[in-house]
Amino acid sequence: MIIKVCGLKIQQNLDAVIDTGIQMVGFNYYPKSKRYLDCTLNIADSKVKRIGVFVNADIANIESLVNRDKLDYAQLHGDESVPVCQAVRRFTKVIKVFRVNEEFDFSQVADYEFCDLFLFDTYTSDYGGSGIAFDWQSLSAYTGETPFLLSGGIGPHSIAALNEFHHPKYFGIDINSRFELSPGKKDVALIQSFITELNRTPNK
Repeated sequence: MIIKVCGLKIQQNLDAVIDTGIQMVGFNYYPKSKRYLDCTLNIADSKVKRIGVFVNADIANIESLVNRDKLDYAQLHGDESVPVCQAVRRFTKVIKVFRVNEEFDFSQVADYEFCDLFLFDTYTSDYGGSGIAFDWQSLSAYTGETPFLLSGGIGPHSIAALNEFHHPKYFGIDINSRFELSPGKKDVALIQSFITELNRTPNK
C-alpha cells in the first residue's frame, strides 16, 4: 500500500519523514494554506514521488512549478474542470481530488478517468487538512477504473478501520494533519510507529 505524507515545509523534517519508508510526499502550493510552501525542498531518494498540491491554480503557474521543483504529479485539489485537468495532464501526471460529503455524486468522477490517480478527501471549504474523516463505506458507489488514495482524518487511531476497508481500486493513503507537531512539521516518530503497526496487520 502506498503511503503519501502531505504538507511538508521543512527540509530536515522532510528528510526524516522520507527515512520512514513512505512512497510519496506532497508540497502545498496553495497560498491560503497553513502548509503553503514558498521555497524548493530537495529529495535525494529518486524512488520517492514528488506531488505538488494546487487549488484552482493557473495552468502556466502549475507547469512552472512542476518544472522548477521536478514534480512527478500535480494534485488538483480544487474545483478544476475536465479541460483544465486535461491541459495539466499534457505536461505531468495528475491526481484529481474529490471532496466527499453525504451529497457527493460519484458518477461525476467518470469524466476524469484520464487522470492517473484520484484522491477522495473529506469535504471542507478549506480544501483539505481538516483532520476529519468521511464515511469510507460511501466509496462502494465508486465503480471506475482509476486507482485512488484515501484521505481525510487518517491518524494513528485509523489502523483497524484501514485494515477493514476494501475496494478493488484502493491504492494507498494520504496522511497529514493528524501526524503534525505544527502545520507543515510532521511528527516523525508517530509516522514511523503508525507504519510499523500498519505493516504488522496488513490489509488483505
